[in-house]
Amino acid sequence: MATRKLIVGNWKMNGLKADAVALAHALALRVEASPPPCDLMVCPPLAHIDAVVAAVGGSALAVGAQDCHAAASGAHTGDVSAAMVKDLGCSAVILGHSERRTDHGETDAQVHAKAAAAHAAGLIAIVAIGETGAQRDAGQTLAVVAAQLKGSLPQAATAANTVIAYEPVWAIGTGRTPTTAEVADVHAAVRREAALLMGERSAAGLRILYGGSMTPANAKALLALSDVGGGLVGGASLKADQFWSIAQSCP
Repeated sequence: MATRKLIVGNWKMNGLKADAVALAHALALRVEASPPPCDLMVCPPLAHIDAVVAAVGGSALAVGAQDCHAAASGAHTGDVSAAMVKDLGCSAVILGHSERRTDHGETDAQVHAKAAAAHAAGLIAIVAIGETGAQRDAGQTLAVVAAQLKGSLPQAATAANTVIAYEPVWAIGTGRTPTTAEVADVHAAVRREAALLMGERSAAGLRILYGGSMTPANAKALLALSDVGGGLVGGASLKADQFWSIAQSCP
Protein backbone atom coordinates (compact mmCIF):
# COMPACT_ATOMS: atom_id res chain seq x y z
CA MET A 1 0.00 0.00 0.00
CA ALA A 2 1.78 3.12 -1.25
CA THR A 3 -0.70 5.72 0.02
CA ARG A 4 0.99 8.51 1.99
CA LYS A 5 0.33 8.09 5.69
CA LEU A 6 -1.71 10.57 7.73
CA ILE A 7 -1.04 11.58 11.32
CA VAL A 8 -3.94 13.35 13.03
CA GLY A 9 -3.74 15.05 16.42
CA ASN A 10 -7.01 14.95 18.35
CA TRP A 11 -6.63 17.67 20.97
CA LYS A 12 -10.01 16.79 22.53
CA MET A 13 -11.21 19.34 25.16
CA ASN A 14 -7.80 20.67 26.15
CA GLY A 15 -6.11 24.05 26.26
CA LEU A 16 -7.08 27.69 26.02
CA LYS A 17 -6.70 29.73 22.84
CA ALA A 18 -3.14 30.84 23.63
CA ASP A 19 -2.11 27.21 24.17
CA ALA A 20 -3.69 26.13 20.89
CA VAL A 21 -2.08 28.93 18.91
CA ALA A 22 1.35 28.26 20.39
CA LEU A 23 1.16 24.54 19.63
CA ALA A 24 -0.16 25.05 16.11
CA HIS A 25 2.47 27.66 15.35
CA ALA A 26 5.28 25.44 16.66
CA LEU A 27 4.14 22.57 14.45
CA ALA A 28 3.64 24.78 11.40
CA LEU A 29 7.19 26.08 11.71
CA ARG A 30 8.53 22.53 11.79
CA VAL A 31 6.45 21.49 8.79
CA GLU A 32 7.74 24.48 6.80
CA ALA A 33 11.37 23.95 7.81
CA SER A 34 11.42 20.20 7.25
CA PRO A 35 8.34 18.63 5.61
CA PRO A 36 7.51 15.34 7.38
CA PRO A 37 7.25 12.02 5.51
CA CYS A 38 3.46 12.04 5.98
CA ASP A 39 0.40 14.26 5.88
CA LEU A 40 -0.13 16.07 9.16
CA MET A 41 -3.37 17.38 10.68
CA VAL A 42 -4.49 18.81 14.01
CA CYS A 43 -8.06 18.81 15.33
CA PRO A 44 -8.42 21.46 18.03
CA PRO A 45 -11.53 22.18 20.10
CA LEU A 46 -14.20 24.04 18.12
CA ALA A 47 -13.59 27.25 20.08
CA HIS A 48 -9.98 27.40 18.84
CA ILE A 49 -10.33 26.34 15.19
CA ASP A 50 -10.40 29.86 13.80
CA ALA A 51 -7.27 30.87 15.75
CA VAL A 52 -5.44 27.66 14.83
CA VAL A 53 -6.24 28.07 11.13
CA ALA A 54 -4.74 31.56 11.31
CA ALA A 55 -1.71 30.29 13.23
CA VAL A 56 -0.80 27.62 10.68
CA GLY A 57 -1.01 30.19 7.88
CA GLY A 58 -0.37 28.74 4.47
CA SER A 59 1.65 25.81 5.77
CA ALA A 60 1.00 22.19 4.87
CA LEU A 61 -0.34 21.53 8.38
CA ALA A 62 -4.04 20.77 7.89
CA VAL A 63 -6.77 21.55 10.40
CA GLY A 64 -9.81 19.42 11.18
CA ALA A 65 -12.73 19.45 13.62
CA GLN A 66 -13.75 16.94 16.26
CA ASP A 67 -17.44 16.65 15.39
CA CYS A 68 -20.30 18.13 13.38
CA HIS A 69 -24.09 17.86 13.23
CA ALA A 70 -25.86 15.85 10.54
CA ALA A 71 -28.22 18.71 9.65
CA ALA A 72 -27.18 21.59 7.42
CA SER A 73 -28.92 24.13 9.67
CA GLY A 74 -31.79 24.45 12.10
CA ALA A 75 -32.79 24.56 15.75
CA HIS A 76 -29.84 22.66 17.19
CA THR A 77 -28.54 24.77 20.04
CA GLY A 78 -24.87 24.23 20.75
CA ASP A 79 -24.22 22.21 17.59
CA VAL A 80 -22.24 23.11 14.48
CA SER A 81 -22.89 22.03 10.90
CA ALA A 82 -20.37 20.50 8.53
CA ALA A 83 -20.63 23.59 6.31
CA MET A 84 -19.73 25.80 9.30
CA VAL A 85 -16.70 23.61 10.02
CA LYS A 86 -15.66 23.88 6.37
CA ASP A 87 -16.17 27.64 6.48
CA LEU A 88 -13.76 27.91 9.42
CA GLY A 89 -11.00 26.46 7.27
CA CYS A 90 -11.16 22.78 8.15
CA SER A 91 -10.55 20.05 5.60
CA ALA A 92 -11.77 17.11 7.71
CA VAL A 93 -13.84 16.16 10.74
CA ILE A 94 -13.56 13.29 13.22
CA LEU A 95 -16.85 11.41 13.58
CA GLY A 96 -17.98 8.57 15.82
CA HIS A 97 -15.09 8.77 18.26
CA SER A 98 -15.66 6.39 21.16
CA GLU A 99 -15.95 9.33 23.53
CA ARG A 100 -18.83 10.66 21.43
CA ARG A 101 -20.41 7.22 21.23
CA THR A 102 -20.06 6.75 25.01
CA ASP A 103 -20.59 10.26 26.40
CA HIS A 104 -23.34 11.24 23.98
CA GLY A 105 -24.81 7.87 23.07
CA GLU A 106 -24.06 8.28 19.36
CA THR A 107 -25.15 5.36 17.20
CA ASP A 108 -23.77 4.04 13.94
CA ALA A 109 -26.81 5.56 12.18
CA GLN A 110 -26.00 9.00 13.60
CA VAL A 111 -22.36 8.68 12.59
CA HIS A 112 -23.52 7.62 9.12
CA ALA A 113 -25.67 10.75 8.82
CA LYS A 114 -22.85 12.99 10.03
CA ALA A 115 -20.40 11.43 7.57
CA ALA A 116 -22.85 12.04 4.73
CA ALA A 117 -23.16 15.67 5.83
CA ALA A 118 -19.37 16.00 5.96
CA HIS A 119 -19.06 14.65 2.42
CA ALA A 120 -21.78 17.02 1.19
CA ALA A 121 -19.85 19.95 2.67
CA GLY A 122 -16.61 18.87 0.99
CA LEU A 123 -14.96 17.56 4.15
CA ILE A 124 -13.04 14.33 4.66
CA ALA A 125 -14.89 12.19 7.21
CA ILE A 126 -12.53 10.52 9.68
CA VAL A 127 -14.81 7.75 10.95
CA ALA A 128 -13.75 6.14 14.21
CA ILE A 129 -14.54 2.56 15.16
CA GLY A 130 -13.34 0.26 17.92
CA GLU A 131 -14.23 -2.36 20.51
CA THR A 132 -14.45 -2.18 24.28
CA GLY A 133 -12.33 -4.31 26.58
CA ALA A 134 -15.29 -6.57 27.32
CA GLN A 135 -15.91 -7.10 23.61
CA ARG A 136 -12.26 -7.94 23.00
CA ASP A 137 -12.21 -10.38 25.92
CA ALA A 138 -15.31 -12.03 24.46
CA GLY A 139 -13.60 -12.48 21.09
CA GLN A 140 -15.96 -10.05 19.37
CA THR A 141 -13.43 -7.50 18.08
CA LEU A 142 -13.66 -8.25 14.37
CA ALA A 143 -17.44 -8.58 14.42
CA VAL A 144 -17.82 -5.30 16.32
CA VAL A 145 -15.58 -3.24 14.05
CA ALA A 146 -17.15 -4.74 10.92
CA ALA A 147 -20.65 -3.88 12.17
CA GLN A 148 -19.60 -0.34 13.11
CA LEU A 149 -17.98 0.17 9.73
CA LYS A 150 -21.01 -1.10 7.84
CA GLY A 151 -23.39 1.02 9.90
CA SER A 152 -21.29 4.19 9.87
CA LEU A 153 -20.11 4.51 6.26
CA PRO A 154 -22.34 6.32 3.73
CA GLN A 155 -22.77 4.73 0.34
CA ALA A 156 -20.75 7.54 -1.23
CA ALA A 157 -17.69 6.84 0.92
CA THR A 158 -14.43 6.53 -1.02
CA ALA A 159 -10.74 6.57 -0.22
CA ALA A 160 -10.70 10.22 -1.28
CA ASN A 161 -13.40 11.49 1.09
CA THR A 162 -13.11 9.05 3.99
CA VAL A 163 -10.50 7.92 6.49
CA ILE A 164 -11.10 5.15 9.03
CA ALA A 165 -9.63 5.34 12.52
CA TYR A 166 -9.46 2.09 14.46
CA GLU A 167 -9.26 2.85 18.18
CA PRO A 168 -9.62 0.00 20.65
CA VAL A 169 -11.64 1.76 23.35
CA TRP A 170 -9.75 0.02 26.13
CA ALA A 171 -6.45 1.45 24.87
CA ILE A 172 -7.43 5.12 24.56
CA GLY A 173 -5.51 7.17 27.08
CA THR A 174 -4.56 4.10 29.13
CA GLY A 175 -1.05 3.51 27.90
CA ARG A 176 -2.08 0.00 26.86
CA THR A 177 -1.93 -1.06 23.23
CA PRO A 178 -2.69 -4.27 21.36
CA THR A 179 0.27 -6.18 20.02
CA THR A 180 1.39 -5.29 16.51
CA ALA A 181 0.01 -8.65 15.37
CA GLU A 182 -3.39 -7.82 16.84
CA VAL A 183 -3.37 -4.38 15.23
CA ALA A 184 -2.40 -5.90 11.89
CA ASP A 185 -5.25 -8.42 12.10
CA VAL A 186 -7.88 -5.78 12.82
CA HIS A 187 -6.65 -3.37 10.14
CA ALA A 188 -6.62 -6.16 7.56
CA ALA A 189 -10.16 -7.11 8.57
CA VAL A 190 -11.29 -3.48 8.29
CA ARG A 191 -9.85 -3.26 4.79
CA ARG A 192 -11.61 -6.49 3.76
CA GLU A 193 -14.92 -5.15 5.08
CA ALA A 194 -14.31 -1.81 3.37
CA ALA A 195 -13.78 -3.63 0.08
CA LEU A 196 -17.28 -5.08 0.39
CA LEU A 197 -18.72 -1.63 1.07
CA MET A 198 -16.83 0.62 -1.36
CA GLY A 199 -15.16 -1.78 -3.79
CA GLU A 200 -11.71 -3.31 -3.75
CA ARG A 201 -10.01 -0.52 -5.68
CA SER A 202 -11.15 2.24 -3.35
CA ALA A 203 -10.55 0.11 -0.25
CA ALA A 204 -6.98 -0.56 -1.37
CA GLY A 205 -6.20 3.16 -1.08
CA LEU A 206 -8.21 3.74 2.09
CA ARG A 207 -6.18 5.15 4.96
CA ILE A 208 -6.91 3.22 8.15
CA LEU A 209 -5.39 5.02 11.12
CA TYR A 210 -4.47 3.40 14.40
CA GLY A 211 -5.43 5.21 17.61
CA GLY A 212 -5.24 4.22 21.22
CA SER A 213 -2.16 5.44 23.12
CA MET A 214 0.11 5.91 20.11
CA THR A 215 3.36 7.41 21.41
CA PRO A 216 6.87 8.11 20.09
CA ALA A 217 7.93 4.82 21.69
CA ASN A 218 5.51 2.59 19.77
CA ALA A 219 4.74 4.66 16.67
CA LYS A 220 7.48 3.27 14.44
CA ALA A 221 6.40 -0.36 14.93
CA LEU A 222 2.72 0.45 14.45
CA LEU A 223 3.24 2.65 11.40
CA ALA A 224 5.40 0.01 9.74
CA LEU A 225 2.40 -2.33 9.44
CA SER A 226 1.20 -2.55 5.86
CA ASP A 227 -2.48 -1.84 6.56
CA VAL A 228 -1.87 0.98 9.04
CA GLY A 229 -2.25 4.21 7.09
CA GLY A 230 -1.33 6.56 9.91
CA GLY A 231 -2.32 7.44 13.43
CA LEU A 232 -5.04 9.25 15.37
CA VAL A 233 -3.04 10.62 18.29
CA GLY A 234 -4.54 11.88 21.54
CA GLY A 235 -2.37 12.85 24.50
CA ALA A 236 0.91 12.87 22.59
CA SER A 237 -0.52 15.39 20.11
CA LEU A 238 -0.64 18.05 22.84
CA LYS A 239 3.15 18.21 22.96
CA ALA A 240 4.90 19.44 19.83
CA ASP A 241 8.03 17.32 20.36
CA GLN A 242 6.07 14.10 20.85
CA PHE A 243 3.68 14.70 17.96
CA TRP A 244 6.55 15.60 15.66
CA SER A 245 8.44 12.48 16.71
CA ILE A 246 5.42 10.34 15.79
CA ALA A 247 5.20 12.04 12.41
CA GLN A 248 8.91 11.37 11.81
CA SER A 249 8.28 7.67 12.56
CA CYS A 250 6.36 7.23 9.30
CA PRO A 251 8.24 5.10 6.79
